[in-house]
Amino acid sequence: MNLSRTLSLIVATTAAIVLAVVLLGAPEGGWAWTETGWWIVPGVILIAAGAIALVHYVCSSALIDRPLQSLRKRIDMLDGETAAAPAAPIDGWLAPLSQAIDRTLCQHRARVDQLRTDRRELEIQVRVADAERKHAEAILHSISDAVIVTDAFNEVALANETAAITLRFNLTAARRQPIDRVISDPALIKLIKDMRESGRGRASRHIEHRITSSGRAKVYDVTLACVSTDEGDVTGVVTILRDVTREKEIAEMKSDFVSGVSHELRTPLSCIKAYVEMLVDGEAADEQTRADFYNIIQSETNRLSRLIDNILNINRIESGIIRVQREDICLSSVISDAVEVMRPQARAKQISLTEQGSPLGYSIYADKDMMYQVLLNLISNAIKYTPAGGKITIDTLVDDVNRSVTVSVTDTGVGIPEDAMPHLFGKFYRVPDHKKIAKGTGLGLNLVKHVVETVHMGKVRVESKLGEGSRFSVTLPISDSAVTPIASPTGGAA
Repeated sequence: MNLSRTLSLIVATTAAIVLAVVLLGAPEGGWAWTETGWWIVPGVILIAAGAIALVHYVCSSALIDRPLQSLRKRIDMLDGETAAAPAAPIDGWLAPLSQAIDRTLCQHRARVDQLRTDRRELEIQVRVADAERKHAEAILHSISDAVIVTDAFNEVALANETAAITLRFNLTAARRQPIDRVISDPALIKLIKDMRESGRGRASRHIEHRITSSGRAKVYDVTLACVSTDEGDVTGVVTILRDVTREKEIAEMKSDFVSGVSHELRTPLSCIKAYVEMLVDGEAADEQTRADFYNIIQSETNRLSRLIDNILNINRIESGIIRVQREDICLSSVISDAVEVMRPQARAKQISLTEQGSPLGYSIYADKDMMYQVLLNLISNAIKYTPAGGKITIDTLVDDVNRSVTVSVTDTGVGIPEDAMPHLFGKFYRVPDHKKIAKGTGLGLNLVKHVVETVHMGKVRVESKLGEGSRFSVTLPISDSAVTPIASPTGGAA
């Protein structure tokens, strides 16, 4: 019920009460009214009360209810989020209040519009920032180097999977965690903290750092750079760990290779130079001495030639530019040729050189010259390190199940120490104790391994016991062509 209706009801009720008082409060003789006009007074009162109530209702509706309803609409518009049609202007005694509310409403609408605009801009900025963050994370995870980004509180802000694997931490759990709780390398933690505390502007540092993982020490090139504001305040540190273990190993191998080549070349050249100088100076007075000098020069020249050939062959194989002439060859025939070539050297040391083979000769798809060189190197090494009166056996074993053939060279020589076994096939490596027994370049076994494993996809194995002898085995796949039956090689002793 609105205010005008309430006031009208109050006026009508008041008029009715007044009428009742007039009628019930009359004296005993009654009011001095005529018999015919006694009802005129109450009727007039009732009509007047009704008229007053009607006039009051109309006036209150026009002067109070409508302005108040308009004000209520304006007030409701202050709470609304959607734009509403402008309300009709209010005149009269409520006009100042209406105008104040209208001004407030305009300010409210302007503020709401500005807030909506700001919200849309913030939403756009959030989307852009989120897209940039995802883009940065995608780039970060695609980097092969380990990357860790810490903030001004030494907490992990970003990291990639390589860093989690390298430093052994959980990538998801590490976010916003202190760096000393994430990684367990005290030296690296100290580097990061010191960089944040002492870094200024775009300062960066490079340092070589070793990290032991799974029992193996790896070398990392660590780059630390500060993330700074325009004022120069450090807000974080970017740490990049690049694995340079392989590069260091290659650099060391190159250094060892150059050193080894220089040494191996210098030795025969020095010998050749010395004997040539003696011949020039006339120190070889008789024919026999000159013949000995010539033989020594020839031997050292051949040694130098073999060294250069081995170096070139190894280099061609490692670089993948060697030309391989593959064909189906009978391995037994190649073994027999190598044995016959090496038999005079074995006879000179009174060493028994025996060849044992299977009843059937199996074909292998290989380069005949390379396999011949492999067998020559293995037999030559066996002769070098087997004392006079020893025994060398070359036997062949065929595995029909695995479709492979294994050639083994077994000697009764000095044997190989256990600590030398891992290095046996390295370039220029020679067992220290063997250097006193025979000359060598340290490239023969390395060439054997490259030819068998790299070129022919075979396998080289060695078994040895110090003081009792060694057994070198070469396993090669059998050719898919038909097996060629041949007579069993005849064993013989030098």
